[in-house]
Amino acid sequence: MEKEVWKPGTLVYPVPAVLVSCGDGKKDNIFTVAWTGTICTDPAMTYISVRKERFSYDIIKKTGEFCINLTTKDLAFATDYAGVKSGRDEDKIKTLGLHLNKGKNDFAKIVEESPVNIECKVKEIKELGSHDMFLAEVVCVNVDKKYFDDTNKFDMSKCGLIAYTHGKYYELGNELGKFGFSVKKKYLTPMTFYSMIAKVHIA
Repeated sequence: MEKEVWKPGTLVYPVPAVLVSCGDGKKDNIFTVAWTGTICTDPAMTYISVRKERFSYDIIKKTGEFCINLTTKDLAFATDYAGVKSGRDEDKIKTLGLHLNKGKNDFAKIVEESPVNIECKVKEIKELGSHDMFLAEVVCVNVDKKYFDDTNKFDMSKCGLIAYTHGKYYELGNELGKFGFSVKKKYLTPMTFYSMIAKVHIA
């Protein structure tokens, strides 16, 4: 297998494309972030990496709050729009017809149309280069009840979540297995697994 060597870059894809909401009591804003993820389980912690020149940067730095709102195929347009338009120039929430509601945070509200809202408090800001990383503790998670199944269990697969890969948005697709399936199913070898994947792609 021949590979080409590239210069250093950020090719860790796919990543979530989330709507981050924030506010300072006078103005609310949303913007799109792809550099985000989990950094600790207990306490529950996450992060977003934001350029200093972004309109929301100073708001989050001032209030120490933000909310990560997961996005779906129905929010794909809003997700892209919120990433290319600035809150300095327009009220993106009004333009997109989205609705913000008060959560547990004092300033950063939740996007009602999102199936999952992760409210966060900033613990530390790391200056890295092009982006600063806001490390935050999760205050609470708001989950839309319409995605609960008959056993009252949240079924995230029904949300139609989207991901971002190298400039494009994709809806998440077929389930390939669940955590630990490679050791729980004794009959499943690597060879039979890849054969199963091939059949999924053919279908």
